[in-house]
Amino acid sequence: MSPDALRSILFVPATRPERIAKALASPADAVIVDLEDAVAESDKAVARESLDTFLNHNPQARLMVRVNAPGTGHYKSDLALCSRYANVTRLVIPKTESCQALETAATCNKPLWPLIETARGLLALPTLVYVSGVERLSFGALDMGAELGLETGTPGAQQILDQSRYALLIHSRAAGLMAPIESVHPSIEDTAAIAQAAKRAREMGFSGMLCIHPKQLPPINQAFTPSEAEIAWANKVMEGVAQHTGAFSLDGQMVDAPVIARAQGVLAKAKVRAS
Repeated sequence: MSPDALRSILFVPATRPERIAKALASPADAVIVDLEDAVAESDKAVARESLDTFLNHNPQARLMVRVNAPGTGHYKSDLALCSRYANVTRLVIPKTESCQALETAATCNKPLWPLIETARGLLALPTLVYVSGVERLSFGALDMGAELGLETGTPGAQQILDQSRYALLIHSRAAGLMAPIESVHPSIEDTAAIAQAAKRAREMGFSGMLCIHPKQLPPINQAFTPSEAEIAWANKVMEGVAQHTGAFSLDGQMVDAPVIARAQGVLAKAKVRAS
């Protein structure tokens, strides 16, 4: 699937290879095999061996990999593994804080997704987004909240985390990157809360969301897919464009270049989803 169309990106621990195939067959738009947070320190080498075996035996499988953080003893070993396989399509770099770390990862010749989840990472955004190989940013709200000492789930914490989201969005757009990817939601069973978080992220300009469980996929996919009403509106706008030169009125609202661009974006997303 085109990277522009990714709505839901599902994490799977590298230590559970039997789950990788299931994840690839799920409604997730992409799968990230995790060598970092989902793997205990004592199991890091085993996780790499397990992923190595899966990739070798399943050359048709297309997946992303979250390597261990730069500065750890596992970073270069993880990159060396991923560089050997063409079916590793992208690298997620956790706790990204420096251009040097990304430049090291870029030697694998794969698109990079820096995961911004620390204060240092936020401060480095003005330079990180211009490193060759960076495709888009992703957000780690849980780690960011822990580092900043926020009280999880409170309005105050939400306000601070939204400022981080603002920074990711602005720097992504300024550098011409794809729209950023929203953080995971901690709830698995509360589909209403997951749907609301995904809807809010879309409203804020994010294009997809990281997932930690297959149950999260349906509400996230729906939230990031244009509705029938949105598609009907966009078609109506484009019909008006064909009949007018310059700005015009539609249902009591002015339609000019920004509105037309939004309508075109809705139809482009709808077309990708249908293909």
